[in-house]
Amino acid sequence: MIHAVLIFNTSGIPRLTKFYTPLHQSSQTLIQKIFSLISVRPVGLCNFLDAPELEAFLGPKDDLDERWRVVYRNYATLYFVFVVDGAESELGILDLIQVFVEALDRAFENVCELDLVFHFDEAHHILAEVIQGGLVLETNVDEISNSVQQAAKSRRESFASANPLSLGSGVGGPRGGSLQTPLGWLTDRLTGVGAR
Repeated sequence: MIHAVLIFNTSGIPRLTKFYTPLHQSSQTLIQKIFSLISVRPVGLCNFLDAPELEAFLGPKDDLDERWRVVYRNYATLYFVFVVDGAESELGILDLIQVFVEALDRAFENVCELDLVFHFDEAHHILAEVIQGGLVLETNVDEISNSVQQAAKSRRESFASANPLSLGSGVGGPRGGSLQTPLGWLTDRLTGVGAR
């Protein structure tokens, strides 16, 4: 099971955090602990490690095969970190990180730290398309991208229908459903054209 998905920068500042299991201590302390484990590792080492230090945060694991593992990838200034237990394949999680990053790249056209800061809701939506409740739902980047685009289109249409003064809303005017500018809509309402 996947217990946490974290993205933080090279200074250890979290940019996306999602926990799928309850924590026994604060999330900020856990993030600092994981960052301290990862940031000191040389570049040549593998991208996963056993982390018995996390038992204080996530709870003890009795079985040796059930120990906590941290799987991570470093892309430019961001660390993508998954905290998993022994039921998950480390190589499979590395592939899942790659899928997640590709989906973010498609949504933001070469994702960077600022995309995660200013569009955190969309980043969480992409993550929710990939993982729900700590279980992997989708690994096909095309399917994830299509779902995210469809949701964005639905949000835009909903916003446009609820806000007739929004630019480019596509709200049909009283004359055959043509596009209408906010000024045209307001003028029509003030002059009584299309009044209810």
